[in-house]
Formats: sequence, C-alpha cells, structure tokens
Amino acid sequence: MTAPWPVLRAFAPRDGQSGLGLPPGGRPGARRTSSGPWWKPDAAADPWRDPLAPSSLGRPAEYVEESEPQGPIQVDAKGRRRLRLGDITLPVAVIAVLSLLFVAALGGTLSWYLGRTATESPLLTANTQLSEVSPGISRAPGSVADIAQQVGPAVVSIEVRVGDSGATGSGVVVDAENGYIITNNHVVSGADDVEGAEIRAVFSDGSGSDARIVGRDPASDIAVIKVEKPGLVAASLATAGSVVVGDPVVAIGSPLGLAGTVTSGIVSALDRPVRLSGEGSDTNAVISAIQTDAPINPGNSGGALVDGTGAVIGINTAIASLGGSGTTGGSIGLGFAIPIDTARDIAEQLISTGTAVHASLGVQARSVTDGARDGALVVNVEPGSPAEAAGIEEQDVIIAVDGTPVGSSEELQVAVDSKSPGDTVTVELVRDGGSSTEVQATLTTA
Repeated sequence: MTAPWPVLRAFAPRDGQSGLGLPPGGRPGARRTSSGPWWKPDAAADPWRDPLAPSSLGRPAEYVEESEPQGPIQVDAKGRRRLRLGDITLPVAVIAVLSLLFVAALGGTLSWYLGRTATESPLLTANTQLSEVSPGISRAPGSVADIAQQVGPAVVSIEVRVGDSGATGSGVVVDAENGYIITNNHVVSGADDVEGAEIRAVFSDGSGSDARIVGRDPASDIAVIKVEKPGLVAASLATAGSVVVGDPVVAIGSPLGLAGTVTSGIVSALDRPVRLSGEGSDTNAVISAIQTDAPINPGNSGGALVDGTGAVIGINTAIASLGGSGTTGGSIGLGFAIPIDTARDIAEQLISTGTAVHASLGVQARSVTDGARDGALVVNVEPGSPAEAAGIEEQDVIIAVDGTPVGSSEELQVAVDSKSPGDTVTVELVRDGGSSTEVQATLTTA
C-alpha cells in the first residue's frame, strides 16, 4: 500500500536513507534521557515521549505470600499484635473472666471501705462525752441576770387592737393589789373611747388579761391601765437623786413584740430636754429625760429602765434616730426614759382623778441664740396669763427660771413643768438686746 502523497512529500527518504524521512528542518536536537527531565519524573512511561529516546522495562512486580501465624496472638503486615478470640481455649477464657470479676469485686470493696472511713471517721466517734462545768456560772446579786430575774415578772407586754390594725408596747406593774400598770400615752391613746378597741396585758408567765384605761396625760406621755388579775408582782420604784451619769442600767420590755427582752447599758446623761410627739397619738410633750445607751427599740415604750439594785428609775419612752427623735426606727444608742419621779407623780394623779395637771406660764416660744448666749424667744403671750401679769412681752428672750438657765424653748417648758400651779417663779429675761432683768410670775394650771 502506497502512502498518500502528502505524507510521502513530507517524510520521503532523503540523502539515501531508508524509511521515513526527517521532518523539514532536519533532526531535532538531543533530548534528555528517561532519567530526566526533573519536571517529568514519569518520562520513561510517557506515551508521548521522544521516539528516539531509549526505552526500558522495570522489574516485575513481586508479591509476598503471607504465612499463616500460629496461636491466638498474630502479627499483621504492619507489625501490630492482634488477639484471635476464636483460637482461645475454653479453660483459658473461663480463667480470664473469673480473674476480671475478682479484680472488679476487690476494687469495689476497697473503694467502699476507703470512702466510708475517709468521710465518717472525722464526724462520728462512738461513746463521745463532752466536758461540763459543775457547779454552773455564778450570778452575783446586782448582775444583769439577777436584775432581769427580779424585775421581769413586773414588766408586761401590752397589745392594742383597733379594728384590723394593732400595736404593741410595754408596761410596768406599780400596784399589784389593784392591778395598776404604768405605760406610755402613745401606746394606748389610739384605743381610748374607740368602740370595739381592745387592750390586753400579757405577763411574763405567758398569761394575759384584758385591760382598761384609767387615765392618760398627753403632756407627759404617761398613761395608767388596770387589769383584774390576782397574784401580780409589782416593781420597786426608785427615788429622786438615786441615779448619776455612768450608773449601769437595764432596759426591760417588748421591742417589736418580743416580750421579756433585756438589754443593758449606762446612764449617758440626765435632765435631757426631749420633745415627744407620739406617732398616731395625741402626745405632745417635752420631758426632762434620762438618756441611756441601753438598746431601746419600738415596743420598748412604757417598759422599765432599772438601776443596779433592781429599782425602776425611768419609763422608756423614745429613741433618737438619724431622722430625729421619736419611737420609730432602730436603736443607735440614744434612748430616753421619763424619770420615775415624774412618772410616779403623774400616775398618782391619774389613779386618783383620771387626769393630771401641769403648771403654765402662758407663753409660746422658740429657741434662739445671739452667738454668746442661748434662750427662748417669746413669740406670743396669752391674754390674762401669768406672763402678761408679770409684764413679759413678745420678743423678750427668757434666759432663766428660778436661777436655772434656759437655753431653748424645750428647756423653758421643762423648767415650768417642774413647778406646780400656784408657784411663784423668778423669770430672767433680756429685752431689746439690753441687759437682763427679772420679773415674778405666779403659775396657773395649763
């Protein structure tokens, strides 16, 4: 078969050679052998390689026949040991299972024992006996415990209920035979002359009794109630001048309804003028109070302030708080009690007549100071009053009553209230910024 003429033309023999001729342009340049080029590592097997390049065959493939390992433990082609369970004998399998069960049981038992001894040993010890002191602590006469034991039965908790609302306070039994109890006016005033209102006294033994109001005095914040109950214990009342600043005192009452609460402290000051205005009551009083740091809280009102002998020196009535003085808030170490002399005098009047009387000068005043001297500025003089009869005028500044300095309107009221109606007092005053002068005034009933 003759090749097509275009092929013959292109590849016809030249220069006396046989076979196909060289392509136009002559023999191509030398090429790299099968060991190159570096970018064609498979040049020897390349079907499109240079036909003039040498060709060769690689060595034939070799296959390694795996030998059958003997025993249950085999080694694979990668050298890893494997266990063939199918070749394990029954006795060996039984021994292996029993060994595993034994190890598991031993481990569990040991863990339980160690855990039990580690957690329970420090907490539980059989037949433990703790030390005890015999005889007990000695409570000497005059200790707080001794005072509380003496006076506690004479202090009662007072519960007042008006409709759906209620309040609590404290009281002190002052007459066991007749059942008279002193308390604060602001404790019971809300129930006076109110239909359906109830007042109940609860005693230290937990028993209770209904109570009735004998009399109230808003000007001193003292009230007396009466119970019908036999076997009462009355408190011992101290006398004037029996207490000085620094004396230890004990407060007993029912703060926040917690009956029989006992706190202790000292007398911080005496004759401290304190204005009282019982919240929700008609109390409007200024008292010359005993100040104490014994903690007093709402509900202590009407309770006892007791000295080291167990005698009552005051009736707890108010506290000072960061918002002012009164009966609300909590104790900050500033408590006030009505001196027992004042409380006794008012209580005797209330028990005898149902009312109490107070002396009056007949002026309204406010506290002032000129930087060097304090006083009570008269802002109003009542017509026909002792002050008008004595020639006291508005804008006068009262600085003393019977020689007792007056530095505020509260101190003026305390000074006058310490007198009785009909007493004549010497009033020292300053008029128009001049020198002081004295006038005589005969007090009347407020």
